[in-house]
Amino acid sequence: MEWFYWLVPWEESVLVVAATGSAALFFLRGCAVARPSPHRKLCFWGGLSLVYLVSHTQLDYYSEHQFFIHRLQHLALHHLGPFLIVLSRPCPVLLAGMPPSMRQAFHLMAGWKPVQYLARALCNPVVAVALFSMLIGFWLLPSIHFTAMIDWRLYRVMNWSMFLSGLIFWGLVLTPGPVFAVRLSPGSRIGMMLAIIPPQIVIGAIIFFTSHELYPIYTICGRAIGGINALADQQIGGIILWIHGAMMSAIGILVVILRELMLAEYPKHGQKVA
Repeated sequence: MEWFYWLVPWEESVLVVAATGSAALFFLRGCAVARPSPHRKLCFWGGLSLVYLVSHTQLDYYSEHQFFIHRLQHLALHHLGPFLIVLSRPCPVLLAGMPPSMRQAFHLMAGWKPVQYLARALCNPVVAVALFSMLIGFWLLPSIHFTAMIDWRLYRVMNWSMFLSGLIFWGLVLTPGPVFAVRLSPGSRIGMMLAIIPPQIVIGAIIFFTSHELYPIYTICGRAIGGINALADQQIGGIILWIHGAMMSAIGILVVILRELMLAEYPKHGQKVA
C-alpha cells in the first residue's frame, strides 16, 4: 500500500494530532446540531485536511528538503488552509460539538479581561496586517531560516505562527460581522488584503532575482528532488511567494465583493444570505 506511506508522519507531533483531531471531532458532532450547509462542510474539511497533510505526513519531509516545496507548505498553512477554514464559519459548529463543560469553560475564558485585551489587540487591522506580512519576511531571513530548518522546535514554532497569523488575518477580512468587537467595513477588509500584496511581491522578487544561494541549508541536508539546482529551487520558491500569495488576496477580495452584492440583493426578496 504505497499510498499509505505518504500519510505516515515524517516527524510525529502530538500537538498537530490533538489540535486537528479535536477540531475534526467537534465539527463532526456539531454538524448534527448546527446543520451547516454542504459548501461550509466542504470548506472546513478541505482546509483542515490541507493543514494536516502539509504538517504531519511525508510531505513535511519534502518541505524540509526542498525550498519551493517549503514555500508551498507555507502557502497552505498561511493562506489556503486558514482561508478555507474561515469560509466555513466553523465557530458555531465547533461550539455546538463541544461537551457542555468545555463549552462553558470556553465562554468563561472568553470573558476574562486579559483574553479580551489580547484578542482585540491581535484583531486590530494594523496589527493583523503587520503580523501577517512581517512573519513571512522574518522566517525567510537567511540566518533565521537556517536555524529554523535545523532545530525541530523552532521549525514547529515557525509553522504554527504562520498558521495562527493566517487564521487571524483571514478571519478578520472574510468574516462579515464583528470579530471580538472589531467591526470592519467592506472597504477596510479589501484594503487589508491589498496591503499584504506589496510585501509578498517584494520578498518574492528579492528571492527570485538574487544571483547567489540564500538558503544553503537545503544543499547541506540534500534536496529531495534531483535535477533542480539551488538557484532554480530558490527561483521557483520566489515565484510561489511573489505570484500565488498575492493571488489569494485577489480571491479574498472577490469573496468580499460577492458577499456585499448578495447582501444588497437578497433583502429585496426577503431572503437571507447563506
